[in-house]
This record gives sequence, C-alpha cells and structure tokens, in this order.
Amino acid sequence: MKIMDSFGAGGSFTEYYAIDFKDDIVLMGHDGPGHIKISEGKTKVKSLQVYHGDVTLLSVAENKKGKLKLVYAHGASVEGSILEIGNTNSKYKFSIGAREFVETWNKSESAHHCAVGIGHIGSKLEKLAQLLPMEIMKIC
Repeated sequence: MKIMDSFGAGGSFTEYYAIDFKDDIVLMGHDGPGHIKISEGKTKVKSLQVYHGDVTLLSVAENKKGKLKLVYAHGASVEGSILEIGNTNSKYKFSIGAREFVETWNKSESAHHCAVGIGHIGSKLEKLAQLLPMEIMKIC
C-alpha cells in the first residue's frame, strides 16, 4: 500500500473473494483497516465516489529463495452490481481473463491480499525493482 501511495496511485488493501465466470470478472474488496469498537471517539460515515477505470494490483511476495519480489497486474475496475456486504468491493477485468488471472496470481508466490491503485503504473514498478534491485513479475 505504501509503494502505491508513494507513486500517487492510492493503495487500498484488497483481496479477491469471488470470480464471476459468466461475466469474466474478479470481485475484490476488503473490510478496511479498523473496527468501530476500537475507535477513539465517535465514528463518521462518509460517502465516497465510485471509481471505474484502469488499476494496478501490487503484492510484495517472497520467492522460493526467501527473497522479496514484486508481483503486479494491470486491470480495470468496471461498472456493475456488487455484493451489498458493507465492505469496500469492486469488479475487475483483466486482459488474460478472470480464470487465468487468478491461476497465474496464485502461482506467482504472492498472497491473495494485495494493494490496488489507480492507473497502470507497471513501468514505475519496473523501475523501482531495478533500483532496489528486486525481482518483479508482471501477471498482465
């Protein structure tokens, strides 16, 4: 999340929780960083604008040699009905399709949790990996 934020892309914590094979989309979201019972003071509910457009998913993973690596994918947040479960969630399309995305992501040594940011910023992530130096894997 910090890497995505540092590039000005946001960086919301997310995970995939369902696949719609008919519409070829992956549903992703998360319940957020906190819980109202552990907040200090009165909590506030704020309406947020819905974002549809290009996104990048990023995960910091560990390879088989025990070294950190970056795993990323370009996709798009698309319109459509979502589950009304109280959590943030979105529908994502990937150029390789939902099934191939999930299968390839799972094989990448990455966890299902990742950060999602606005825009396709793979070129910036590639440059970061060169500077660190660090392995990087593009899913799509």
